[in-house]
Amino acid sequence: MSEASVDLVRIGELSNRVGVSPELLRAWERRYGLLQPLRSQGGFRLYSPHDETRVRRMQKELARGLSAAEAAVAAISSVVKETSRTDAPSSAIERLRGELADSLDLFDDASAQACLDRLFGAFSVEAALRDVILPYLHDLGARWAAGDINVGQEHFASHLIRGRLLGLARGWDQGGGPRAVLACPPGELHDLGLMSFGLALFRQGWRITFLGSDTPINTIEGA
Repeated sequence: MSEASVDLVRIGELSNRVGVSPELLRAWERRYGLLQPLRSQGGFRLYSPHDETRVRRMQKELARGLSAAEAAVAAISSVVKETSRTDAPSSAIERLRGELADSLDLFDDASAQACLDRLFGAFSVEAALRDVILPYLHDLGARWAAGDINVGQEHFASHLIRGRLLGLARGWDQGGGPRAVLACPPGELHDLGLMSFGLALFRQGWRITFLGSDTPINTIEGA
């Protein structure tokens, strides 16, 4: 899917397209993580073509006789496999990665958020994480270590990206799939990579318990 084909809609339009009531769509989103909306600047949920594909796949699985929980896991898993086989166009990815880096270096919150809106609207979460977010975070750390950016720039970028990833993680502890407890060991303060891993598992139907950075071992064992 190219950047130009971004098609984000509100839940009423999605409901009309797939023939499922908004109430049921919200229930599937809340219980199973089937839908993974973005947020508009006004706070409205916006749904991508990937959400529509998952709903249509779930409808097929329900028609086959699966329970709602089983159908959701099957729908999420099948769509992940399909989207992961298609690499994002390198030109669009490089452009978005460059725009994101420039915006964050300049402390330009609005431009960075708009860039992330385009990224997550045009590509699957897996492709966005693999091809833009994680490479950017690697470069960010290297640039900070080399003295090319200051602490303020590193903190601003990390916190902004953290906020977007946490938005995608809403409801990731719900559903009927297996549960993963994710935590960084004592002394490890960087958890954005682990958060990205959790999002990838969530997209495969897992439930996530995220403990974050610098977590005592006994806390992990008791989670």
